[in-house]
Amino acid sequence: GNAQAAFPERPITLIVPWATGGGTDAVARQIAHMLERDFKQPINVVNRTGGSGVVGHQAIASATPDGYTIGMITLEINMMHWVGLTELTSDQFTPFAMMNSDAAAIHVKSDSPYKTIKELFAAIKANPNKMTASGTGQGGSWHLALAGLMQADGLAPNSIRWVPSTGAATALTDLAAGGIDFVSCSMPEAEALLKAGRVRSLAFMSPKRAANFPDVPTVDEAIGHKWHKGVWRAIVGPKGMRKDIA
Repeated sequence: GNAQAAFPERPITLIVPWATGGGTDAVARQIAHMLERDFKQPINVVNRTGGSGVVGHQAIASATPDGYTIGMITLEINMMHWVGLTELTSDQFTPFAMMNSDAAAIHVKSDSPYKTIKELFAAIKANPNKMTASGTGQGGSWHLALAGLMQADGLAPNSIRWVPSTGAATALTDLAAGGIDFVSCSMPEAEALLKAGRVRSLAFMSPKRAANFPDVPTVDEAIGHKWHKGVWRAIVGPKGMRKDIA
């Protein structure tokens, strides 16, 4: 008979390059829960933050390709090498499944004087280099989403100060505490603070309004630009991992 034991014989580690409580973390924990049911083994979600996402992505790429370390990579893997943060690209991974994608949105504190994206952008124009924003690492997906929308409106992306964070969760906490002026990240990431009335969303970077946030206008409606941008997430293993394991 076949002497090889069925995979997996021991717990699996799932590395997330972004902070606990953010969108990638939430999706990873849902997947881990489902995999535990199927594999009958614990799936340990480990948040390896830092380096604008490089630390976690590198940890997945450098893992032994035996199926016991997998990870959730994000759109940033296509961007980090362009800004000189790393030489890593998607070639260093074995892809298993695309998980989800979320469009970006712009959020302010609930008592912010800016009620619309037009008002916010007018304030940036009037006060260059005074306003602060966050949502992810320098040059990450939510940063690019904001930069593209600003550019579409004739604003220089460097006319705000971007405060790099380990993910949307930490940026939103900072926003609710009044530490920054606004955040660029997805709607699900802001959902808890939106429902608690601590944060307001000004615009959604998608062609259609979000089904669960029907009151938030699209960027087309709010400011007249068709700039649609989001993030995708995928479950991968290190390069060289056998695809039949999954």
